[in-house]
Amino acid sequence: MKQPFLILFTLVFGFNIIYSQKKLTENEKLFATAKVWGFLKYYHPSVSEGNFDWDNELFKILPKVKESTNAEQLSEIYINWIESLGEVETCKKCSRENKSLLFENNFDLGWIDGNLLISDKLSQKLKFIEQNRHLGEKHYITYSNTGSIKVINEIDYADFDWNNKNLRILTLFRYWNIVEYFFPYKYQMDSPWNEVLYKMIPKFLNPRSAVDFHLALMELVAHLDDGHANISTDLIMSFFGDYWMPQKIELVEDKAVVTEYYNEKLAKPFDLRIGDVITKLDNKTLDELLLEKEKYISGSNISKKKQKASYTIFRGSNDSVRVEYIREGKRLNTMIKRFPLDNLNYNWAEERKGIKETYKIFDGNIGYVNLGRLTIKEVPKVMKALESMKAIIFDIRNYPQATLFSISNYITSNKSDFYKLLLPNLDYPGQFIWGHTGKAGNNKLKYTGTVVLLVSEKTQSHAEFTTMCLQTGDNVTTIGSQTAGADGNISRFDTVGGFKTQMSGLGIFYPDGTETQRVGIRIDIEVKPTIDGIKQGRDEVLEKAMEFIKQN
Repeated sequence: MKQPFLILFTLVFGFNIIYSQKKLTENEKLFATAKVWGFLKYYHPSVSEGNFDWDNELFKILPKVKESTNAEQLSEIYINWIESLGEVETCKKCSRENKSLLFENNFDLGWIDGNLLISDKLSQKLKFIEQNRHLGEKHYITYSNTGSIKVINEIDYADFDWNNKNLRILTLFRYWNIVEYFFPYKYQMDSPWNEVLYKMIPKFLNPRSAVDFHLALMELVAHLDDGHANISTDLIMSFFGDYWMPQKIELVEDKAVVTEYYNEKLAKPFDLRIGDVITKLDNKTLDELLLEKEKYISGSNISKKKQKASYTIFRGSNDSVRVEYIREGKRLNTMIKRFPLDNLNYNWAEERKGIKETYKIFDGNIGYVNLGRLTIKEVPKVMKALESMKAIIFDIRNYPQATLFSISNYITSNKSDFYKLLLPNLDYPGQFIWGHTGKAGNNKLKYTGTVVLLVSEKTQSHAEFTTMCLQTGDNVTTIGSQTAGADGNISRFDTVGGFKTQMSGLGIFYPDGTETQRVGIRIDIEVKPTIDGIKQGRDEVLEKAMEFIKQN
């Protein structure tokens, strides 16, 4: 019985010896260094307390890493590095975690248990640091007043030069490790975060130009699959082009459709009408344009990415573009003039608010409230005006103004939970802790009629949170299409170079643990806009709500 085990042991042990001597690629060495550097930054007591200039420590170790030729040498470099940081004392409190509160879907320290790039001796040192990690106030990370993370004491390198290889590597390593340990939805990404690191190293290591480097940043951020995640720089904007078509184009039924005008006066001289389906720009098909730019488009789900795609695909570097489009079954061509964004004079803040009325009354004794415009002060007045309505429609295809709790007090008879919070655990980076559940309502039903909530891909973040709150009402139905799937407070921080970026910083779930991130908010009746509806100027979601109310 011992012989097969002996053969297997010999094969594995022999393979490890051979592999430990195998020449490593630069990609493999930097991949391992990114993980070790980030782990020590947030786990090693001396580093977490800020006793070392951790950026400079990376710059000092990189030449040694480059000179190493195999896994054995690389591990020895890391071991010497760790020993230079000082002794790690035994932590008696580190084992006192309340397991019932932990959320470990993001936790990924399996690599320190030993793999083909890490020796047993290094593995033991890393494991000891994990078990005796730093607790308490940290130098590089803290909690914001909402409970999400706040990145602190990082050097922006205001004189950043993209030609500086060390700073490019630092950019990737710093961002990757912030996400690795503190992004609550890491486990939901389409591409495993380790794979993203390995894939992005060459793009940060050898960009052909400053634009290439900035696009690598944007691609890295887009991998979060998070509607809150974004980064913007002047070079990124110039890559997509400074000229915009005056027509607003959205993806409907997987087709690019003119839905409205950013500036009707500028658009009218060109024969492109609402409802026209665009098939080509400068002889490139929509699929070709998407293929070129989809890796730079951030979003939690395909609905949101399609909405955002129009902001990248239909811009350009030229002030005119040849457009092929379909109208009434005929394929037509025209030249469209494009304009600098400022020339369009489009009010983006107004777009977030939705239609211009705060509230109105439809035939059939049906009230309508636009939550993009309703303020907290106006809630009592509006609810008083609509108290005799047999139904009230709350439109949340916009960005509400913190009215959720005020409204829920009218439509909910029992105070009940509507969300469950997930917080980063700074004392055990990579793990998260289930926080409190939030309640809505006031145990007194003031409005007894039917309530309908309207949602779409424009329903994002606070709008999704608002929807969850109002869904606790006694007689509530949610109608529309998949929401943006980006819930929870935002964590904002700067990358190396001072470029502004952000991501979802808190996890928001339904009380039973059902996910909202990427999935979106629960919908009772699904309705998607159609091209015919857009041509006719109809609001098909609102129409469905009216039909539902009349039938019920």
